[in-house]
Amino acid sequence: MPLLVMKSTRLMWVRLAALVFTCVAFSVVSNGGAVVDSMANWSIFCWAFSFAGTLLVVVVEIIGLHSCTPVSWIDFPITFACYAFLLCLSASVIFLLYFLKGQIVYSEVQDHWIASTVFSCLATVAYFVEVSLTRAQPDQFAGYMVTVPGLLKVCEIFVANVIFVFISDPVSYDSHSALKWCMAVYCICFIISAGILVRCIAGCTECQPFKNIHSAYTLLAVTMYLSATIIWPIFKFDSRYSESSSRPASCQYYHGLCPWDKLLTVAVLTALNFLIYLVDLAFLAQ
Repeated sequence: MPLLVMKSTRLMWVRLAALVFTCVAFSVVSNGGAVVDSMANWSIFCWAFSFAGTLLVVVVEIIGLHSCTPVSWIDFPITFACYAFLLCLSASVIFLLYFLKGQIVYSEVQDHWIASTVFSCLATVAYFVEVSLTRAQPDQFAGYMVTVPGLLKVCEIFVANVIFVFISDPVSYDSHSALKWCMAVYCICFIISAGILVRCIAGCTECQPFKNIHSAYTLLAVTMYLSATIIWPIFKFDSRYSESSSRPASCQYYHGLCPWDKLLTVAVLTALNFLIYLVDLAFLAQ
C-alpha cells in the first residue's frame, strides 16, 4: 500500500508554489475578471491545465506511485514543466497585450486582470526554476527530456500550437494553394513531433531504429519549414499576391494583435521553428 511521503526538497516547494500561483491566476480572473474573449479563455485554459498537471505530479510524488505510471517518470515531470512554463508565459503576454494595454475599465475588473497577470508571471518563474532544478540533478536522475534535443522537441510542438492559434483566427491559409502547403507543413510536423515526444516520455529512445527515424524526420522537417518560411511571407506580404503588403492604419485601434499582426506573427514563428528544427538536427548529427 503506498505511503504518503512529503519530501521537503527545493523541487517540491517550487511545484507547490506553481500550484498556488496558477490556482490564484485562473480563480481570480474567472470570478471577477468579466472576460468572455477567446484569448481570455485560452489564458484560463493555460493556467487550469498547468494547475491540474502540477497537482498530478505532486500527488504522484507524495504517494509514491512512480512505478505504477504508464510513462517514464524521469521524463514526464520536466516535460510538463516545460509546457507549463510556455503556457503561463503566453498567458501573461496575452493579458498584457489584450486586457491591460490601453484599457480603461472599472477599477475592480482591472484589479482582477492585474492580479491574474502578476500570478501568471510568478507561475512562469516557478516553472522555469523547476526546469532548471531538474536539469541540475545528477546524471542518474536525468532522462532524455532533460537533454537539449528533448527540450527542443517541446519547443517545436509548442510553437506549432501557437501558429495554429494565429493562423485560424481569422483563417488565413485558404486564399492560395501555396498557403495550404504551409498549413500542411505545420500539421504534419506537429503530428510527427508529438508522436516522437510520446515515445520519448514512454522511455523508447535507446533503440537504433528510433534514432535513425528521428534524425531522418528532423532533416525532413527542416526542409519543410524552410519552404514555409519562404512561401508564407511571399504570399502574404508581397503586393503581387496579397492586398495586405503593409500594415493597415486600422490596426492602431485594436487591443492586442490585429489580423495583419497575426500574419506577421505566423511568419516570425515559422522562421523560429525552422531554426529550432535546425538546431535539433545539429545536435542529432553529433
